[in-house]
Amino acid sequence: MEAKLVEPPPVLELRRLSKDYPGHRAVDGITLSIPAGTFFSLLGPSGCGKTTTLRLIGGFEEPTEGEVLLRGQVVNGRKPYERNVSTVFQSYALFPHLSAAENIAFGLRRRRTAGAEIVRRVGEALNLLSLEGKGSRRPAQLSGGERQRVALARSLVLEPDVLLLDEPLAALDPKLRQQMRQELKAIERRVGITFLLVTHDQEEALSLSDCVAVMNNGCLEQIGTPEEVYLRPKTRFVAGFLGDINWINGAGVRPEATRIELAVPEGPRSLPAVVTGTVFLGDRIQVGLRLASGEEVKAQMPRAAGIFRTGDSVRVSWHADDEMHFD
Repeated sequence: MEAKLVEPPPVLELRRLSKDYPGHRAVDGITLSIPAGTFFSLLGPSGCGKTTTLRLIGGFEEPTEGEVLLRGQVVNGRKPYERNVSTVFQSYALFPHLSAAENIAFGLRRRRTAGAEIVRRVGEALNLLSLEGKGSRRPAQLSGGERQRVALARSLVLEPDVLLLDEPLAALDPKLRQQMRQELKAIERRVGITFLLVTHDQEEALSLSDCVAVMNNGCLEQIGTPEEVYLRPKTRFVAGFLGDINWINGAGVRPEATRIELAVPEGPRSLPAVVTGTVFLGDRIQVGLRLASGEEVKAQMPRAAGIFRTGDSVRVSWHADDEMHFD
């Protein structure tokens, strides 16, 4: 008789999780399962319930209904320090009077970890996060990116089952944010810890994640790979939140899939339009257009694709495969 492989339980599960506040349900019966070693993102607008969900997982809030499970064990009622999770907050929450190394060691000391083990783990974390030679500096002597790395190192040395990231890159400038995205993904691959990122930044979620859950009004609208949620959104909300969308003849078409041409045959996917303006975006150009119906649409194209001027008469076309249809 052939033996059946038994899959291990997911590292994190939420079962019908809800959280009520006076006059408001912040999280509304969400259920999801996150495998070990995954970079998972909760993505949605402000007020959608994603940060409340993270706080429920971390033990900073208790659910009104439902369960949080870590490695198959229900952890409802356990304090944050009684759960093997660690949180990197948006503010980093570093102690200003402690050095970088002392900040990193703080959680280990609270756990009464042996001194030699603390020295080893802190040294490894400083190397992992490219903080060699910065361990003796206090937070005020570090750059924004270095402070972010210290906060991340302080969580990683605890070797949590799940590392919770609460918009950790929001305070960084755009160039540093992009650099830290690459570093975060590289760190996740090296350490193998499950990452759960909470963010409202679509580019951040799409570029970092193995899996994305899009939230709206306390509910999960869609769970899938970055490619699935962007290219095959299941609802109008997901389609509109993840980038721009043109609504043409009842269908949705992304601006990058919308083509501008001077002469193509007329048809159901080729409509006359007038250019209403252009926006230079560096590596590409965004062209605003008005269809004969009065609908306003956008098209994005490479900078070298051609120059269109306000008032030009053109045709807007797209492929059937690029259409998105919703109930």
